[in-house]
This record gives sequence, structure tokens and C-alpha cells, in this order.
Amino acid sequence: MTAEQKAGQTAAHPTVARFREALTARGGTGRIVVLPDTVHTAALAAEALDCEVGAIANSLLFASDGAPRLILTSGAHRVDTAKVAEHTGPLTRAKPDFVKEHTGQVIGGVSPLAHPRPLPTWIDTALRHHQVLWAAAGHPAAVFSTTFDELVAMTGAQEIEVN
Repeated sequence: MTAEQKAGQTAAHPTVARFREALTARGGTGRIVVLPDTVHTAALAAEALDCEVGAIANSLLFASDGAPRLILTSGAHRVDTAKVAEHTGPLTRAKPDFVKEHTGQVIGGVSPLAHPRPLPTWIDTALRHHQVLWAAAGHPAAVFSTTFDELVAMTGAQEIEVN
């Protein structure tokens, strides 16, 4: 399979299609980019996009007493779960099946949008320092561009410091 065929398959993937619909419905203006390979880390995404790792908006799902909590964090940060728990309740790392159930997406491709049900969402204030942000678009090889303000508007995220 050629790179173009692979990119076409990814662009047509059901989770990317759902993401595209959600992005349009929420007035998102960014573009969706299919990368030549999956990018499971912020560092790999930043390298593929030729941007700072801090401009990667990771969508991390946690569990709080069994309920999902979505944290959008800069790729340059690790979430201090004790600090963030002051806003979200106690956090534990979500298992892959919990992530899939609550987002409809797989780890590495979780987007900030297009989930089966709305998720309580918090966003790392450090992302505000980047003019353009990149986040997953529902698949490990698909990303989209956005701005901090647009991401907050589309997700209803509460701004917090995560580290």
C-alpha cells in the first residue's frame, strides 16, 4: 500500500469522519492533517509537524471515582494528578477499554471532540503560549490545528495549571 493510499484510508476512518463532523458543527477552523505514520507521543507528533512539543495538545482521559475526566495538556508537561485533583476529584489513569468506551477512540488518537457523550474537560493554561496548537483528530495518525481560544470554545474546558 502506498503512503497516499494509507493516508486516504486514515482520512476516511470512521473516527476521523466523526471528528471532522464534530469540528465543523462546533465552528472549528483548523485543518486536519494525516501524518505518514502514527504518532503516539507528543515528541513524535512535534517532530512530524515541525513544531514545539509544547504546542501539542494531548487529550488524556482519567477516571475519577469511575467517571471520565478529560485533561488537555501541553506535550511539554506531565499532569500532576494530585494538583489537578483539586479541580476534578481524585484521578487514576484510565485503562484502554475505559478510554474507548468514553471517547470512541483509541489511546494515541483521542481527540478533544467527537465523544459519544460530553466529557468534563480541563485545559492546561500553558497551551495559551502557542499561536497554533495541534491535537489528535480521532486516530493516531490524524491531527488538527487549532488555537487555545478555539479549543476552549469547542470543548467548554476549564483552564487550570496541570503541573
